[in-house]
Amino acid sequence: MKKGSPVIIIIVAVAIVAIMSLLPLSEWSGGRIKDFSLVSDIMKEVGIMEGAPSYETTEDIDPALIQAQTENEPIDISHDKGEPIDTIISPVKPSRVGELVKIEDYTTLGVGMSNFKAALGEGGLARVAVVGDSYIEGDIFTQDLRALLQEAYGGEGVGYVNMHTNFPGFRRSVKQSGDGWKTFTANKKIDREYIDIAEQYSTPTGTAKSLYEGTSAFPQTKSWSRSRFLFISPDDVTISVKTDDSEWEERNISGSPSVQCLEVGGPVSKFGIKTSATSLIGFGVWLDGSTGVSVDCMSSRGFSGITLTKVNPDLSREMAEYIDYDLIILEFGINAMSAKQKDYSIYCSRMVDVINHVRLCYPDADILLMGVGDRGEKVGSQVKSMSTASAMISAQRDAARRAHCLFWDTREAMGGENAVVEWSGTGFINKDYIHLTHKGGARLARELFNAIQSDLK
Repeated sequence: MKKGSPVIIIIVAVAIVAIMSLLPLSEWSGGRIKDFSLVSDIMKEVGIMEGAPSYETTEDIDPALIQAQTENEPIDISHDKGEPIDTIISPVKPSRVGELVKIEDYTTLGVGMSNFKAALGEGGLARVAVVGDSYIEGDIFTQDLRALLQEAYGGEGVGYVNMHTNFPGFRRSVKQSGDGWKTFTANKKIDREYIDIAEQYSTPTGTAKSLYEGTSAFPQTKSWSRSRFLFISPDDVTISVKTDDSEWEERNISGSPSVQCLEVGGPVSKFGIKTSATSLIGFGVWLDGSTGVSVDCMSSRGFSGITLTKVNPDLSREMAEYIDYDLIILEFGINAMSAKQKDYSIYCSRMVDVINHVRLCYPDADILLMGVGDRGEKVGSQVKSMSTASAMISAQRDAARRAHCLFWDTREAMGGENAVVEWSGTGFINKDYIHLTHKGGARLARELFNAIQSDLK
């Protein structure tokens, strides 16, 4: 082979690309240069690597929020009529005590997590819903919060999983596959009658199938003892189910306008459902047990949180007969902020409406609003915290105070101003300087777990 031949050039080029992709450039430069992987970028481009969402670009503002800002009018939800919102802003309570960033209690009587604490003490199942945007997509952060809570209080399985995923393989806590579903989300013009707290539902387009399998990624996610599928079917329907390596078994269900639950008991590591009833409304499956803690991850990419006022309270009460909540954690903000906007008063008002509406839907649940995490932006050649992050957090804290719920300062728990520099340098944040990596999610989950433990004492 002659010197300078194309084969040698290609081999050398590939070696250089591979070496450059492995260098911790962000760590060496203190966050001024982003880490990159040309190998994975090339593989994604040609379709070799699949199963993970792309976070190459910054988040867009939620169109629903843009419309709300344009209209600048209060959202009309029935339970607010005749009940003026408390607009008295009390002084900010200190949230950091040493290494611990505490949960700020703005509840009317300072009751903290009284409902969640009571549920933990009753010996049954204490259920947590973490409702958010792409920050928790793929069960990032929530998978580790779940593992910590289940280690402390018991529990099994991953809880809620939707009917279909566009990124199979991205989520580590459960393997999900299937097809034949059309998914509807709350940011579209859909039937509000079927919007639950997960803000999505699915209908079969023909023969629809969903398969779920446990993983060994976390101690309690390999198997579970209770598999449930919640749905509405106005017509008589046949739903096939299977567990582990069994054959499909048909279940004949009578039609009803109300929520129904198909439950399969017994320790299993696999669960599947199949149906051809195109009139069926599928809300999701819940894979867990009857004791300890179950943590549901409900993420909606691109949402700012304000569409939660569309959740149907009557539907929520029906679903609560099977799946009720003792603690609801709201994680939003990245789709409501930008580098230019400093006034988030409209968003604050909308989130007050959201918290009050969620409370109407689940009156027995404690509500915790998480502040937005630290987000980076380029200032010249350096990466720094987005200058408007503190304004967003102030608006979120004000929303928690006005709606009398709990608040946790996520950004402060990450390290405060310019925490994004450290987190990106150590591989805790993706190269968009917004979204957490799995490793970063684990670190943040530990911080919130410690805060919850402190509040429960």
